[in-house]
Amino acid sequence: MSPPLLQLKDIALTFGGTPLLTNAELSVSTGERVSLVGRNGSGKSTLLKIAAGTVEPDRGLVFVQPGVTVRYLPQEPDFTGFETALAYIEGGLGPADDRHAARYLLEQLGLTGQEHPAHLSGGEARRASLARVLAPSPDILLLDEPTNHLDLTTIEWLERDLASRRSALVIISHDRRFLSTLSRATVWLDRGETRRLERGFAHFEEWRDAVLAEEERDQHKLDRKIVAEEHWLRYGVTARRKRNMRRVGQLQALREQRRTYRGGAGAATMTVSSAAASGALVIEADGIGKSYESRPIVNDFSIRIQRGDRIGIVGPNGSGKTTLINLLTGVLLPDTGTVRLGANLNVATLDQHRDSLDPNTTVADALTGGGGDTVHVNGQAKHVVSYMKDFLFTSEQARTPLRKLSGGERGRLMLAQALAKPSNLLVLDEPTNDLDMETLEVLEEMLGDYAGTVLLISHDRDFLDRLVNGVIAPEGNGRWVEYAGGYSDMLAQRGMNLTRDQRKPPETQKVSKEAVSVSGAREPVRRRMTFKDKHALETLPGTIAALQTEASALQAKLSDPQFYAQDRAGFEKLSSDLGELQRKIAAAEEQWLELEILREELASG
Repeated sequence: MSPPLLQLKDIALTFGGTPLLTNAELSVSTGERVSLVGRNGSGKSTLLKIAAGTVEPDRGLVFVQPGVTVRYLPQEPDFTGFETALAYIEGGLGPADDRHAARYLLEQLGLTGQEHPAHLSGGEARRASLARVLAPSPDILLLDEPTNHLDLTTIEWLERDLASRRSALVIISHDRRFLSTLSRATVWLDRGETRRLERGFAHFEEWRDAVLAEEERDQHKLDRKIVAEEHWLRYGVTARRKRNMRRVGQLQALREQRRTYRGGAGAATMTVSSAAASGALVIEADGIGKSYESRPIVNDFSIRIQRGDRIGIVGPNGSGKTTLINLLTGVLLPDTGTVRLGANLNVATLDQHRDSLDPNTTVADALTGGGGDTVHVNGQAKHVVSYMKDFLFTSEQARTPLRKLSGGERGRLMLAQALAKPSNLLVLDEPTNDLDMETLEVLEEMLGDYAGTVLLISHDRDFLDRLVNGVIAPEGNGRWVEYAGGYSDMLAQRGMNLTRDQRKPPETQKVSKEAVSVSGAREPVRRRMTFKDKHALETLPGTIAALQTEASALQAKLSDPQFYAQDRAGFEKLSSDLGELQRKIAAAEEQWLELEILREELASG
């Protein structure tokens, strides 16, 4: 294996008397792709800043090979001194870098370059900062939450762009699909120390659980050993002084080991307040439409949502997701069509805008409404501090102003507010924003067990696949289509990814034949099935299976962390071959879906 381009060894850092990093390490070699994971507040961003040279550790070695270029993407970019987005991006270029790369990336990311940094939205600021670090094509890219504020189309573009680059990557992200796609090694920062797994993030959760289970067993053995030694101290002391003193010393060492042990942070305990069951029909929309300044946002959309459904709404920023969900829940009135809400609905809403919280309100007042010290959950009074601890807040944070909370803490607070309200319909707008993976897992379990109905907007593909049974996606010109299943199922049925430009006329938009039209009927395709069609319908499943086997074999070879360093040309060829195989699989699956639908239509006709 080639020597590391970047190495951090025995890194220690203390903030305010509390050790944040005690024995952290990070090594990055040519072409490596590393995911850096850990709980919120564990020090991941700080470790990345140390690697970037913007924070000095109290102790430890930071080594970067001479001549190696490193670019760091912070969570909060600093636009000070730049009049335009283009000037900010060009400010990250070196003398030998290609100036055209900045303009190319601006175009790819949907910016003109003339935007004033002070007027950029969160998503635009993130795209500009991405262009700044990507344009120089550095040897190492250090990316701190690169998908924050990005819509799905941009996230998928970024995945493809990073996968095609030769730069080594170190990525912090709460997007599990993003990490699974790109990483080939995983560094887990936990209680100030790092552990490394030479496999991608897809294998992290299983490995982490095994490590924690082994640690728990070791602590149990230590406790039993201490009890045994204490029993000896009381009843087994003899006249042999040297031996006795040695065992007393060993007992003191065991007690010290137990005393200094830092247990893992607890998991959130989310409980949703359930109201009485709603009617079987929750929402029925018939031909609804909404336009702003002659631009259609929703056009002739119909849907029936039943009790217990979990429906996800996806699409690019600005496509109208929030408008659609507000129409469906009666917050907005449609320009055309009707919306009928079911009987006995109790709605709880989580807004994506964390800034809507009063920054001067304390955590306790935000949860209690400013009065008393109790929160009512499922009809029972619960002390506010106890409820805060369910969402990983400490008792000391009860009087903390909200302006001092991190993004993850504000996200958990808004969840706590929404879930305390009795409901049988949860409306969640970007509920996963800023949540760490452990809290995200608890949220998934809670929503999976929720007896009511869930409507959610999310850019988290993995979250959608695990939770929803239907996805609504934009098809252009205000048209929205519902697909059965999760996000991956929607892509398979559409036969295409979401694209940034969705404003094509409906008649020219490519829509999967599996899609259900707004009237609820399938659109006719062909009138008969030829011999060639029948033969393809029979043979395509075998063809797809063979292609998937071949793709899995290539993926396994590409997952080898040493492959790129040993055979760069071979790695690039296999990557190209894998991309071609995946396109063939998608085309074969779409063809099979069309033929199967045609067969069913002819059989029923």
